[in-house]
Order: sequence, then C-alpha cells, then structure tokens
Amino acid sequence: MGFKELAARDIRNVFINPEEFGEHHVVDGKQMAVIIDGMEVVERSKKQVEQGRIDGIYEKQILIYVSRNEFGPLPTIGRRLTLDRNNYRVTDAVDEGGMYSITLGAVKS
Repeated sequence: MGFKELAARDIRNVFINPEEFGEHHVVDGKQMAVIIDGMEVVERSKKQVEQGRIDGIYEKQILIYVSRNEFGPLPTIGRRLTLDRNNYRVTDAVDEGGMYSITLGAVKS
C-alpha cells in the first residue's frame, strides 16, 4: 500500500471517524462525518487581520474538516453551504491531501 492509500485510510478510520475525532453532521442535506474546529479558525482570522486580508464581516465563522471522498468536489469560495440547517458562505476551502478544510462564515444581516 502506498502513502496516498495509507493517508486516505487514516482520514477515514482515524481523523474523520466518529468514534475518534469526527461527529455526524448534515452538510447540504447529506449526513457525513465532520470535524468542527473552533480554535483554528480563530488563529487563521488573526493572521488575516495582521495581513490586512479580511473580505467581510461575519457574525460567526467556523472551520470544518471533511473527507474529500465523502464531500465531493471542493466548494468554491462564496458558495452557500448548509451545516445542520444553518446557512453559511464558504470563505476559504483547501484540499489538504484528501481532507478538506472549509471555512464558513455566517454573514451579518
């Protein structure tokens, strides 16, 4: 088994596994294992402020990790996404070797 296969197996069996780190959530109507990371989004936001790269003001921002295989194509920035019946906009999305890190912002109304 090669590295890519081992990494994909670890994403499914360890990182995203609901018995380890993941939790079941509904993303755009589909139940899947997700990791919600509140601390990492705070750190990333600090870096964006320091670098002067803030696109908008968000009432709430969260960072989720999902398996590429479970989620599908990487979402585009600006796309609407529903997480557990809450609507967000994708503010950042990165494929980190088979696992997506997706930053979601709830726009202030």
